[in-house]
Amino acid sequence: MQFNRRHYTDETLVKLYKAILKPRLIEEKMLILLRQGKVSKWFSGIGQEAISVGTTEALRQDEYVMTMHRNLGVFTSRNVPLYKLIAQWQGKITGYTKGRDRSFHFGTNEHHIVGMISHLGPQLAVAGGIGLADLLRNDKKVTLAFTGDGATSEGDFHEALNVAAVWNLPVIFVIENNGYGLSTPNNEQFKCERLVDKALGYGIKGIQVDGNNILDVYDTVYNLAEMMRHDPQPVLIEALTFRMRGHEEASGVKYVPKELFEEWGQKDPIGTYENYLLEIGVLNPETVEKIRAEIKLEIDEAVKVAFAEPEPVADLQGEMNDVYAPFEQVEIRPETDHKAEKRYIDAISDGMRLAMRKHPNLVLMGQDIAEYGGAFKVTENFVSEFGKGRVRNTPLCESAIVGIGLGLSIGKAKAMVEMQFADFVTCGFNQIINNLAKTHYRWGQNADVVVRMPTGAGTAAGPFHSQSNEAWFFHTPGLKVVYPSNPYDAKGLLLAAFDDPNPVMYFEHKGLYRTLSAEISEDYYTVPIGKANLVTKGKDLTIVTYGMGVHWAKEIMEQYPDYQADIIDLRSLLPWDSEAVAESVKKTGKVLVCHEDSLTGGIAGEIASWIGENLFQYLDAPVMREGALDMPIPFSPVLEKMFLPKERIKAKIQTLLEY
Repeated sequence: MQFNRRHYTDETLVKLYKAILKPRLIEEKMLILLRQGKVSKWFSGIGQEAISVGTTEALRQDEYVMTMHRNLGVFTSRNVPLYKLIAQWQGKITGYTKGRDRSFHFGTNEHHIVGMISHLGPQLAVAGGIGLADLLRNDKKVTLAFTGDGATSEGDFHEALNVAAVWNLPVIFVIENNGYGLSTPNNEQFKCERLVDKALGYGIKGIQVDGNNILDVYDTVYNLAEMMRHDPQPVLIEALTFRMRGHEEASGVKYVPKELFEEWGQKDPIGTYENYLLEIGVLNPETVEKIRAEIKLEIDEAVKVAFAEPEPVADLQGEMNDVYAPFEQVEIRPETDHKAEKRYIDAISDGMRLAMRKHPNLVLMGQDIAEYGGAFKVTENFVSEFGKGRVRNTPLCESAIVGIGLGLSIGKAKAMVEMQFADFVTCGFNQIINNLAKTHYRWGQNADVVVRMPTGAGTAAGPFHSQSNEAWFFHTPGLKVVYPSNPYDAKGLLLAAFDDPNPVMYFEHKGLYRTLSAEISEDYYTVPIGKANLVTKGKDLTIVTYGMGVHWAKEIMEQYPDYQADIIDLRSLLPWDSEAVAESVKKTGKVLVCHEDSLTGGIAGEIASWIGENLFQYLDAPVMREGALDMPIPFSPVLEKMFLPKERIKAKIQTLLEY
């Protein structure tokens, strides 16, 4: 291995030596503790330290790094307190996740690090979001994201690089190519000879470096970062290296040919660099021994402190409190009496426009939402007022855009992601369920992202443009889910969602866009999330529903003039207003819970179960529920009508009234 010190001073060379040696010595200690049963699991980066250390040392301290399993050198280079790192690895309460997540699955804004989730690829798009936030503020910064050779097969890799390229985001993507994805060699992962050649497909710069040569890594990243701060653009680096231990310690290394260990052992990044510094006289044996002794002492002391830290206590209320970012919701009422007739779709557009004016850091993202105004024209003319920086057409890559939304939140901005149809959210499901929903609980970072979901049937649009999929998210703690049924609530709930620092899934029924209108305030106002609306009052029956179900219930009850029903529009599904439901059921004694979504596994089942468990003594009839058929939504209007539950809801209402 050939080292070239270039113009770097002795001080810089020694600093890099201390920085690369520290994670190696920590790992050696961890492996001892692992064998003693004092650490539960370990992903070793032995042999790869030059990449983590060289890249991080080349960046500024306030520039974010997205890490993977084997990037201990990032944390040590950012001076993360060692005792706290060890506490994290042990699942102690003083760790960064309070015992809620493992090893390097965490972030720390103090040190500008965002750790991975187990799905490997999603953090690449998050890096793009941080880069976008810097770009929009004209902060001359870069963001760096690690990925492995195996993870380049994931769709998240493609989506993140493609969006970064199209938007000229200042992100350095680093592939740590150690030859194996767990035990699968690269020749079973992809056909290309060099991973860096993937850069060509995105029209971006690609550089291959010797990942075991810390001076080459440092110099490459240092110069790239200097260039990118003034000329924002993404760059792909392939760092060639080798993993000297298993994917994690339990997996072993039997699948790796022995000659590879011999070959790469001669390229050990610490030993070779240390020998180089000794040869050129920057270090001497006494200095080396002193440095090693100082680091080992620091490690031993940190271990003692961390091991003495308390274990987590199962505090139910404390755990539940951290699922969502703290937010004191205050209802904002209209300031004037100015009203105008607004269609449902106009109310949504009006709310978004007011939110953009109130929150100058709010960025809208979606397919065709800029000049074209979106598939349903909700954002028509927004570009002329807010510019293309904040109203952004996206490539067809829902996962990356949701990830960018989280990155914007980390970068102290807000994001709205429009799914062209709610059905398409499946392509971004992992980012929503495992990143947006869990990030605050895991390490205290909120996800200030609103995902707009044009939903619902009744337009003969077939099985991929008509689904009601709110129940998928109703089951996910950390998300909030709202579903307005009228123009007033559509505007008020959307503005409330933008004020809330938590991720909100905002469902809007396409069938109501241009068929429903009302006179509503032109002012900025909010409808509280989590509060139901009593649409009509009655003593004979309670109907709990939301969305199109509200209109079906009203229409059906008009056919029974001798009976009156409490029609409760939930408006918010997560959280839902159990107090409003309980108050009504206690009064009427009969209840139907219904929705447009398929019956099995739907939200009605959960609410009906809650009523049966908590209000049984007040019931005069069985709790009933109704929903769409348990089948995909058919295209033909005749078949779609059969699929939808309106007529079955009527039958259930009649049964309850006659019970």
